[in-house]
Amino acid sequence: MVAGWFTHDGEEADFRLLATRCAACASVFFPPEDSFCRNPDCSGGELARVPLSRRGRVWSYTDGRYRPPAPYVSDPDTAWEPYTLVAVELAAERMVVLGQAAPGVSVAELAVGMEVEVVPGVLNEDAGTVWTTWHWRPVGVTS
Repeated sequence: MVAGWFTHDGEEADFRLLATRCAACASVFFPPEDSFCRNPDCSGGELARVPLSRRGRVWSYTDGRYRPPAPYVSDPDTAWEPYTLVAVELAAERMVVLGQAAPGVSVAELAVGMEVEVVPGVLNEDAGTVWTTWHWRPVGVTS
């Protein structure tokens, strides 16, 4: 889990990506920023962590059919399985956030403009640790 990028208390409905909003210009940034406003037209202001919308619309999508290089965590002894990437437009924040689709969601099940929601996912796990990430899932589909 990347500290400060999302909040999660175990309930899927409470899972939210966290962004930064500048008090001076109201620009919103994801991933969060801790030191300065990224808006080049802003002289800066106080930065506050804010939750992003849980739902958005598919802006674009594609599938990854090759094993990415390090630092991606992948066991070279297991068969490679393609994954789906989704770019989601969050209308309220006026931004696009990229992420993997939830397991089992393929490009065949997506369409530009489709409503999706952010859900917790597992990036990697070992005997002592589970690294949490986020996934995008079509609204109305359950894991």
